[in-house]
Amino acid sequence: MSGYFLYHSIGMFEGKEAAMRAELDQFSQVWSAPDDAQWGYALGQKQAFMDAWATLIGADSKDVALSENVTGGLYSILGSLPAHVLKGRTVLVAADCFPSLHFLLQKLALRLGFTLRTVPLSAGLSYVTDDDFIKAWDDSVGVALVTWVSSTSSHRVDVDRMAQCATEHGSLMALDLTQAAGLVPFTVHEGVAFTLSASLKWACGVSGASLLHVRADLIEQCEPEFRGWFSQENPFNWNLDQFSYAQGARRFDHGTPAVLGSIASLPGMRFVLASGVENLLEQNRALTAVLLDRAAKANWPVLTPLAENERGGSIMLRASSAQRAQALVDLLREQELYCDQRDGVLRLSPGNVCTEQDVLRLCDTLQTAW
Repeated sequence: MSGYFLYHSIGMFEGKEAAMRAELDQFSQVWSAPDDAQWGYALGQKQAFMDAWATLIGADSKDVALSENVTGGLYSILGSLPAHVLKGRTVLVAADCFPSLHFLLQKLALRLGFTLRTVPLSAGLSYVTDDDFIKAWDDSVGVALVTWVSSTSSHRVDVDRMAQCATEHGSLMALDLTQAAGLVPFTVHEGVAFTLSASLKWACGVSGASLLHVRADLIEQCEPEFRGWFSQENPFNWNLDQFSYAQGARRFDHGTPAVLGSIASLPGMRFVLASGVENLLEQNRALTAVLLDRAAKANWPVLTPLAENERGGSIMLRASSAQRAQALVDLLREQELYCDQRDGVLRLSPGNVCTEQDVLRLCDTLQTAW
């Protein structure tokens, strides 16, 4: 039993500490040995993590690369595209995207010559509806950045609709899976050009190892400007006049690879794959149903769509103010119930370490102070 409701921030599973310690202890032993086995082991573990991501999303491993975070992955993608994709065109994004990505796009618009079009939150809602996003999508859009599940409302977009829109308008669609990967089943979509995700939330990993999937037919067109010796088919080609990109998504590598994030995230990915995403989602749906039922009875303002096919794994409640929301977070923490808030929005994400009793205890505590 656990009062942990922060899967939108960091994912947990029973035995996580021991599993991570074992993986990192093994790394420490190999990396500290006075022999030449370090890089073979480290790169093998990194590849194992990429293979696990490929399994999770039904992709081919050769189309998968890693970045330090989703922001870095998006930077690599935009810096790899032929100039005509972006120059003089529009990049479309919703106002409820993760702010870090918007900050990046604002700056890159100046250098890459595109117009950033941000679709505002839909009237009376805390998210951008699919209809409103699609209304803003026209033939000027070179790239559309779509957030699968919002971090502030848990609204989930219809990927099929978005992909169809991308095809109709001749746009490239980038999809950020971060707030649902490892919980909601997903298979790479032929209408999605680029798929990105962090690994530290429902996938139960750590920061520093994020997914970057590129649709196979686009890889040869992509020439990342953020490149280095590991972008090559043969990283040990050190002839300064004979650089050539690797054939697969590994061209999105650059300098000496960071491996610790991948190694530390392997236990979480193994847990998710062994448990089965469908089973994890079923448990989450049972717990969020209890939470939504109590919210309805108490008249707590729910910002998350009620339909299961329109939301991720979190339930967001609107407090009267940011100060009130923080007071509720602090009260819950005193009872060893852990959640957070953003601008007055209480974010509650029950996962596999939670039980119905944990949800009821959280609701009872909220009821005393709402």
